[in-house]
Amino acid sequence: MHEISGSIISRIEDLAEERGLKLKAMLVGSAARNTWLAGDHDLDIFLGMPSNADLGSAMEIARLVAPDHEEKYAEHPYVHARVDGFEVDLVPCYLVPDASRLRSAVDRTPFHTEYVARRIVGLEDDVLLLKQFMKGIDVYGSELKVGGFSGYLAELLVLFFGSFQRVLQAASSWRPGEFLDLEGLGKEEHEEPLVVVDPVDPRRNVAAALTLDKMLQFSAASRCFLAEPSLDFFFPDPVAPLSDDELAAQINERKSLLILVDFQAPAVVEDVLFPQLRKAEESVKALLERYGFRLLRSDVASYRDRAAILIEMEVWELSRVCRRCGPPVWEAAHQSRFLAAHPRPLSGPYIADGRALVETARKYTRAEDLLAAEIGNLSLGRHLSSAVRSGHNIYVGFELASIKDEDFRIFLARYFQARNRVC
Repeated sequence: MHEISGSIISRIEDLAEERGLKLKAMLVGSAARNTWLAGDHDLDIFLGMPSNADLGSAMEIARLVAPDHEEKYAEHPYVHARVDGFEVDLVPCYLVPDASRLRSAVDRTPFHTEYVARRIVGLEDDVLLLKQFMKGIDVYGSELKVGGFSGYLAELLVLFFGSFQRVLQAASSWRPGEFLDLEGLGKEEHEEPLVVVDPVDPRRNVAAALTLDKMLQFSAASRCFLAEPSLDFFFPDPVAPLSDDELAAQINERKSLLILVDFQAPAVVEDVLFPQLRKAEESVKALLERYGFRLLRSDVASYRDRAAILIEMEVWELSRVCRRCGPPVWEAAHQSRFLAAHPRPLSGPYIADGRALVETARKYTRAEDLLAAEIGNLSLGRHLSSAVRSGHNIYVGFELASIKDEDFRIFLARYFQARNRVC
């Protein structure tokens, strides 16, 4: 890893010198702090430019260093490439004098590396234990798809509490509203369930991306581990893809109805895709509930070049007739408008509990029919709305078995398993 990163950095420096650029190439992240997990072949190399320079020249060098690459975009473009088996991100940034004068969020990262590297010596194994523990219980990763703990957050927890075991002891009793401040510099108000003040930028909460559920999932697992330690917490059995027979067995046992909306995933990074998928999920749930159907659970997924919303229905078919309740009878003007809106009811109007009621025919009696007719009219997010309107599939029940993608089948297996460490 050091050989590969050193070679890339040398190449960057040579290209910068040829072009007369003031550029500083830096290895950042866990690889620079000796806290990377075995098997995680990720290298983050930053191309630092003076704060008054144009990052375009650094981006051009990144393209030359890794000719076989793809360009991605966070706050600004960067290069993602695969070099000798390593995933490498080449990220232009500004070299600002301190974290209070950032020009973009990535400018903060070199300060993180410097802060942790000076303090983590002797605690690296505790960080590795904590990261692997978090990974094993599925709370590791601050990307919005996961909503868990970042590597930097794990390192700060070890620095704050002093060891892997003491982190777990403290976390065992966590509840929403925990506040940790290594340097005593925090002044900003934060509303997230866990607040860890960034020691290099006290305005920022390092745990801002951590969801309440992932925080408490970690807390519960910490309590369980301390009560009964096991390697299974660190290395659980991998989830096997759900077979057709297993899918049929789940459907027969649960007696619910699965509905899957599947469509071409827009060409955006996961941190853009997943918030929009969650927004679309909420819109679909609200639509179904508005029409009287009842949901058990739902989830979202991406696999291959597809994205999907999975809905499990508790009540998915309704009677043809439904009751509409009007205003109090004495509100004459409102009453007139209500009756005009239902000119040909199946029954009524009649008075019950002081209100006029009518019984009308439902437009949709089956959840899948409602979804098929109305999904194109929902607010699904900027990129997803156009993707869904361009074409989508709706699978009902065992029709899901027609999707053979292994990642999708693992997603289904995880959905049905739905098991966290709670004790």
